[in-house]
Parts: sequence; C-alpha cells; structure tokens
Amino acid sequence: MFTGIVEELGEVVRVSSTAGDSALVAVRGPLVTSDARHGDSIAVNGVCLTVVEAADGVFTADVMGETLRRSALGALRPGDPVNLERAAALGSRLGGHLVQGHVDGVGEVISREPAEQWETVRFRLPAALARYVVEKGSITIDGVSLTVAEVGADEFSVGLIPTTLKLTTLGAKGVGDPVNLEVDVLAKYVERLLGARLADDAATAAGTGGAV
Repeated sequence: MFTGIVEELGEVVRVSSTAGDSALVAVRGPLVTSDARHGDSIAVNGVCLTVVEAADGVFTADVMGETLRRSALGALRPGDPVNLERAAALGSRLGGHLVQGHVDGVGEVISREPAEQWETVRFRLPAALARYVVEKGSITIDGVSLTVAEVGADEFSVGLIPTTLKLTTLGAKGVGDPVNLEVDVLAKYVERLLGARLADDAATAAGTGGAV
C-alpha cells in the first residue's frame, strides 16, 4: 500500500527482456534503495514492483507481461525519469490517499494550461474508468496522488502546484504522453457492494412476484 506522495525522482538504468513477454527493469533511486531489501515493494510511476536486488543506489524488479500491457511501463527506456515511492509503513502519515499500486488503465495528456502559481493539466481516460472519477475526488497519476478538478465524459483535469511540477515526472509530460491511472479503490468497492445488493433485491422481488 502507498500514499501517492512521491519520495524521489529516479531514473531508468536498464530494461531487459526476459522469458516470455516479461522484463527486468533497473532503476536508480538512492533514497528508496537506502533501506531496500529483496522482496520489498517500491512503486515506479504508480506501479507496485517487487525488489529483486538493490545495490549502489540501484534496484531491479521483474515486470510481468500483464503489467506491461496494463500500464505505461512498457514504454520506459534507459534515461527516463520515474516517480518512486516506498511502501507505506503502519503508523506513518497518510499524506495523499490509499494507493494500491495496481494500475487500472493508461491515460493520455491532452492539454496543459500554465498559470502564475500552478498549471492545469487535462487527461483522457479509458471509458471504463470514467464512472470512478468524480470532482474533488482522488486519483493517482503516474504514482502521484491528486485531486480531480473537473470531470468530462472521457476526460478530467487536475491542478499541479510548483512542487509537483518540479519533483515529479508530471512537470515534463507533453501532450500525447501516456500516464498510469489508478482510480480510488473505495469507489470500486462501493460499486461492487451496491451491485451485489441491487442484484439480491431484484432476485427477491422476482421471487415474490414483485409484491411488497
């Protein structure tokens, strides 16, 4: 579990294909590797990866084919910057929101509007995810916990403060660039629970002929 508060802007060192359609990714991140051990979790652009090895400020992680297909990690190349966050520790402050590190889909930057103190960035998102995104709700973009400013049928916007622009990859994203999206997991659980409740109510009504 993560919070969506990026700890460090790392750099991809190496991407190597392995058996099947998986890959081994090496990432430089002196801060997040300072206490990293085999088996630890580190979010890379919002994707929870398991540390295979960590030494000299670089860690390696296996990336499965499913992850490559469902996220933008497959487009990473050596030298690319990445947002890094270690798994949250129990008892630590929850600065962002509950983030699983399980990407729901890939979005795309469609516009940037600079202002004096911040920048409004608009993203396109997969239609299947639109129902989970609400105004003033939380969303994770490339591992960064953000508040939704506006929502459209297949797009949404967020406001980026100078700190986010400077210390995360979002400051350099251009129009057309892909981003990893994770919607608020609470919305998915509510949908699941309500869907089951409505199905049970419908079955009960059908069994009684609709009588009340």
